[in-house]
Amino acid sequence: MARIAKGAVPSPNIWNSPQVYEVENRAVDPEGAVEAAMRAIRPWDGATVLDIGCGTGYHLPSFAATAGRVVGVEPHAGLAALAASRCSGLPDVVVRTATAQDLPLPDSSVDVAVARWAYFFGPGCEPGLRELARVVRRGGAAFVVDLDGARGDFGRWFRQSVPSYSPEAVEEFWSRQGWQRRELDLRMTFSSRADLEAVLRIEFAPAVAETAIGETEGLEIFYPNVLRWRHF
Repeated sequence: MARIAKGAVPSPNIWNSPQVYEVENRAVDPEGAVEAAMRAIRPWDGATVLDIGCGTGYHLPSFAATAGRVVGVEPHAGLAALAASRCSGLPDVVVRTATAQDLPLPDSSVDVAVARWAYFFGPGCEPGLRELARVVRRGGAAFVVDLDGARGDFGRWFRQSVPSYSPEAVEEFWSRQGWQRRELDLRMTFSSRADLEAVLRIEFAPAVAETAIGETEGLEIFYPNVLRWRHF
């Protein structure tokens, strides 16, 4: 069993099914809307970028294409090893096994921090926010990319799978923290129904996943997200 960093918040989809999650990563946002939206707020050319909850490192090479240095942090040691292997030919990328609430980085050492579908779901993530305030230097920015649980079929399926989740409470939390927000209308586009169905089955409770499969035609899913950010 892979080592898990102390205090990690489990991520059942990628922790249990990394190969299917890889399919999901390839399907999400073919237009690159997330990166374009973040770059419009705070570009990272030549900068130090921190990817919190980097998983198998899917997004690290994209950051490394223009950043000066990239650090991936992932609490699941097995996934962190896959991320390190993926970036073995990129000398300016390092991967560390650690949690968002205990980042292995010096104070004021990061220009842009990104948490994409990782750890930050509103109330309860205060320790991670304090770490962001510690490691992001003046003039930097932090981004959180998250599912918009209040919109679309995907949001409805998520709420059915996690009844304790309250979109209203999440919005109130981020508003109190002083973060800005922008809705992102993303999509997932798959090459086969088998891939689409496999992804739905790792994202939702079993009964909800079967409902979602039955309600979804074709090879595309509307995937409503929220981009949140704060300048430092």
